[in-house]
Amino acid sequence: MISPVDQRTWLVSESPFNPFKLHHTETIFTVGNGFMGVRGTFEEGYSGDLATTLAHGIFNHAEGDLVPDIVNLPNPLPVQVLVDGEAFHMTTGKVLGFRRTLDLKRAALTREVLWRTSKGVVVKLTFERFASLTNEHLLVQRVRVRALLGSPQITIRSSVDANVTNLGVQHLADLHTSVSGAEILVTARTNQSNYGIAVCAAHSLSIESAVQSEAERVSYTFALPQENEVGLTKISAIYTTRQGDQPAHMAQEATRAALKKGYETLFAAHCAAWEQYWHTSDVQIEGDELAQRAVRFTTYHVLIAAPRHDERVSIGAKTLSGLGYKGHVFWDTELFMLPMLTVTQPKLARNLLMYRYHNLQGARNKARANGYEGAMFPWESTDTGEETTPQWSHPQPDGTRIRIWTGDNEQHISTDIAYAVLQYWQWTGDDEFFVKHGAEIVLDTAVFWGSRAEYNAERDRYELSMQIGPDEYHENVNNSAFTNSMVRWHLQQALAARNWLLTHHREAGEALLARLNITEERCAKWSDIAAKIYIPRDPETGVLEQFDGFFQLERLDLTHWQPRVTNMDWILGHERAQRTMVIKQADIVMLMALLGDQFGSPEVQQSNWDFYYPIVDHGSSLSPSTHAWVAARLGLLEDAYKLFMYAANIDLEDLKGNVRDGIHAAACGGVWQAVAFGFVGLSLDERGELQIKPNLPPHWRSVTLRAYHRGQLKTIRLTAEN
Repeated sequence: MISPVDQRTWLVSESPFNPFKLHHTETIFTVGNGFMGVRGTFEEGYSGDLATTLAHGIFNHAEGDLVPDIVNLPNPLPVQVLVDGEAFHMTTGKVLGFRRTLDLKRAALTREVLWRTSKGVVVKLTFERFASLTNEHLLVQRVRVRALLGSPQITIRSSVDANVTNLGVQHLADLHTSVSGAEILVTARTNQSNYGIAVCAAHSLSIESAVQSEAERVSYTFALPQENEVGLTKISAIYTTRQGDQPAHMAQEATRAALKKGYETLFAAHCAAWEQYWHTSDVQIEGDELAQRAVRFTTYHVLIAAPRHDERVSIGAKTLSGLGYKGHVFWDTELFMLPMLTVTQPKLARNLLMYRYHNLQGARNKARANGYEGAMFPWESTDTGEETTPQWSHPQPDGTRIRIWTGDNEQHISTDIAYAVLQYWQWTGDDEFFVKHGAEIVLDTAVFWGSRAEYNAERDRYELSMQIGPDEYHENVNNSAFTNSMVRWHLQQALAARNWLLTHHREAGEALLARLNITEERCAKWSDIAAKIYIPRDPETGVLEQFDGFFQLERLDLTHWQPRVTNMDWILGHERAQRTMVIKQADIVMLMALLGDQFGSPEVQQSNWDFYYPIVDHGSSLSPSTHAWVAARLGLLEDAYKLFMYAANIDLEDLKGNVRDGIHAAACGGVWQAVAFGFVGLSLDERGELQIKPNLPPHWRSVTLRAYHRGQLKTIRLTAEN
């Protein structure tokens, strides 16, 4: 029996049915397991719904598209129930009751509907689904029908919908559907990348009833006496040629084996596996049930997206919950999602870092193409590791195109990835990973920066021109304080990593340094850059100037621009926003979060906060959580809590108005950081030891979380009293 508190903090429910919120609820009710993500569309289908089934690593560059897109796979969900020949649909007949619930603890979605037909028969329909955590290729469904008034004839039809696109763009070719007995098999291939895809669905009914095999579906018809219930179990398996050269055979074998186990056995194993993940990743908050549920919701969405068994894929900005950003991987993964996994699920964090390692060649290709050395990671990447940011937009209504500069000049991503590698190494003590893989990332991206930094002989300093920092409202700026500061930090860390390798793993270190051509001369240049790189700053206040000329921009009082949900760059227009002192998201504040006390004294940190907080638009969903983290560290608890709750509810309440495109994954990871690194004050000191500097919201009675530190799982519990 679920306790009332658990009901309020582990369950996300929808009641009554609201057809105007289809796209929002489809996203937040996504189920997944690190291999697949299935949006929360309804089994019977509705006009305008965005039925989407995604699997990590399956991208395709369709003719006419600017860049590759993650591929919407054949939809395994469709099940149609007919009562005395009348098709169940929540827009016909009469819905007497509706409740849909996502159980975060068990990663399972349930819908219960009381429905009266036009002839007065009343049935209760229960739809259940989960993406198995014990066999990541399986989507398991159960549909139960109970006759409450009347003894109707029931027909259940099941299919796999192969008529799917990415919002009208066709990525699949050679589609073929076959039905044999109670089994449906759909095969296809992507029309450019040539991935083979198979979706197999097998069925069993809880009573004896002949299955009818039709062209593209199976069906069962039977009489259902009043107060009786019948259930259909549907198990679908998804395989691609990324797993083997015979995906159809693998999918058929998996569904047949799973069907023999049955729904209850599969679900019990799935729940047991999830219990292990929640044991280490759950954050327990006493005294704030709204915050508790929101933190579990955001944690859930990171966990269902993190690949368990594949180190050649990563998490896109919208996870596997929608088609936003075409499934591309950004800095969101390394700086917002990875920290939670590094501390609570280090094996999953390692997988994500290995994606970057395996794609180093793509980063080297980009550096060479731009005239640099080393590894210059792409701003957006997919399965190949090559740069996949479009250079131009689609034509605007007037026929013009907008130049997209992020792929060229948002270069801080190379240091963001190095930061994540070093953070993982420091928390886990995984020397094997660092020696074999991580050090190469850190060092070769440092090689890139060594070739990228521009020496100003007149002023005897190094500079970086044509940059885009985290604040994307201001493009192609010179001397981004964020980028320049992180490059200085990066080069210092690279030199320390080199020395550590030569001290502790000399043979492997010398081989790596020779392969990357990291000579004494190159290291001397890194030291010189780190010592002389220009960081624009007001010498009197200690406030960093976000970039050259930022302090001369037009200032707006954003308090006069409330309430609004539209971003300021849309309101002002692109050109005006460039000339205005309004920033998209945490930029200098992001630097404060990443560098901690290395940023400066508490007084300097406060001065920078006081300057930049009033001018941030929070035009990106990842901004509020970063501000919450820093505000908590500064003891600004009222602001910290307000920003934290905004970040935690961005998706649950659709605060940005665009959840239809998918979950804001960076915001989800950022919420955990706001709690762990902000309110709890969890960090590592200079010796790599755990330290805690808590600043809890005053109404929180306690916070409990777990953290892996150098292989040991530690439980941290803070109470209001201590």
